[in-house]
Amino acid sequence: AAYDVPVILDESLGAADDIYFEGGDHRTLVHVSGKDFRNLTTDARQARFSHPAY
Repeated sequence: AAYDVPVILDESLGAADDIYFEGGDHRTLVHVSGKDFRNLTTDARQARFSHPAY
């Protein structure tokens, strides 16, 4: 985790092909392949805290 900030990922991200997240300024969108994201977050805890939108 960057800057020693704990990271918790929703377990649904484990199957995602692409991950998009805010780049820190509400205007920048970061795109990472699902494989690269999982490699970057191997030490993160996983939990179920979201649900699919219908």
